[in-house]
Amino acid sequence: MAHGKTIEDLDRWDLAGLAREYLMAGHLIDRVAMPQVIGHLGTAGMVDVAVEEWSAASPVYTDRIRRLLGFSHERDVAAMFKGMQFDVGAPHEYLDFRYSVEGAERGGFHLDRCGALLDVEPMGEEYVRAVCHDVEDPTFAATLCASNPQARVWPIHRPPRASREDHPHCEWVVEIDPELEPAELPVGAERLRSSRLHGLVVPLLPLDDPGGGWCDYRHPLDPDLRMEDFSAVALRALCREFCLQAHLLVLAFSAALRKRLDPRAVVDAVVAAQIGTAGVVAQRLARWVGSRNWAVDPESEQAPERLVAQVLELHPMFAPRDYIDVWVDGDGETVVVLGDCAATEEVVGLGWGALLADGQADAAVAAAVEGVANGFTAVTVEAPFGRRRAWRIEAVDPPAEERPEVTLARFSTGADFEFVRVGKRLA
Repeated sequence: MAHGKTIEDLDRWDLAGLAREYLMAGHLIDRVAMPQVIGHLGTAGMVDVAVEEWSAASPVYTDRIRRLLGFSHERDVAAMFKGMQFDVGAPHEYLDFRYSVEGAERGGFHLDRCGALLDVEPMGEEYVRAVCHDVEDPTFAATLCASNPQARVWPIHRPPRASREDHPHCEWVVEIDPELEPAELPVGAERLRSSRLHGLVVPLLPLDDPGGGWCDYRHPLDPDLRMEDFSAVALRALCREFCLQAHLLVLAFSAALRKRLDPRAVVDAVVAAQIGTAGVVAQRLARWVGSRNWAVDPESEQAPERLVAQVLELHPMFAPRDYIDVWVDGDGETVVVLGDCAATEEVVGLGWGALLADGQADAAVAAAVEGVANGFTAVTVEAPFGRRRAWRIEAVDPPAEERPEVTLARFSTGADFEFVRVGKRLA
């Protein structure tokens, strides 16, 4: 790609920031997805779909993270918490998990801040209970059981809150009971294990990196873990896994919907989530890219289009590239090209790659472009020989209005959340 950087070009400190953005991106998917479900199935149906989605995806990607970072042999409570620190369901700081370990078989966590709670509190107690009780109980259990099937988790307290000043937002106990019958892997997780996405190899990381930082997590649990603790090579792998987690959630979401809705409604719901996520994540990435010292020169006449090309190059909708074969060319006019790949031929669920290839999610590419630069959009053009689909970035006058799916995604406090614990530790 001309006029920009790929993930391979980024240094350790930029990769740490991008990793946080990818965690937030995955978390934002449901901010558009679940309202689509409520419209069809009501609050109770939303709970069922959310539980099935996260219970299917989280054990699968937690297992991958454990293998990537070298602690898959660890089965104690601390290892469970390590896995949770790399979950798109818990972006750092936005869901500010604080962990404590009493021993190998007992510990706990509380949330000093829960962005998910802050999103649903304005909607009323029904939605607070749906998220903080009905969804969290089984999904916390599914995530932890990926590390040890004899784990159990229960709340000390949780919302609804008597006052908005009540902290922490919730508190939980985790315990390993050797006498407990091991929990079975959810059926949805078994299905996801047969996906082309999960079939991507978990890379083997080197023992060290000349640039510094950890290449694994064969260390005691660090409750204050931050992405900057890891090496560049580990962070590239983590960025890949965080994008992979988001795609796994989409596959699990669509699979849950297929049991409950007709095929057209399923497509509409998944596409709506894709449009909203693509747009709001592009907005966040544009701000992040703009804060980097290698960013596009804002004084350049080509600055808006070059910023679009840079954001599309890094956008998690188009990653990891060994799953979704996307090429962004920013030399002259900017063109995005999609080729045949594992994502377009996915065998489990309905994924973003297949929707893009079939022309059902062109609006998601346009939303990503519009989220970066006011006055630009994406239009479909003839794909090069041997490729599935292509889009060209064009200026439009007047600028397109914000798409309703993006507006819905921006309802979440995650859309504008700013990370604070950034960079090297001072102590």
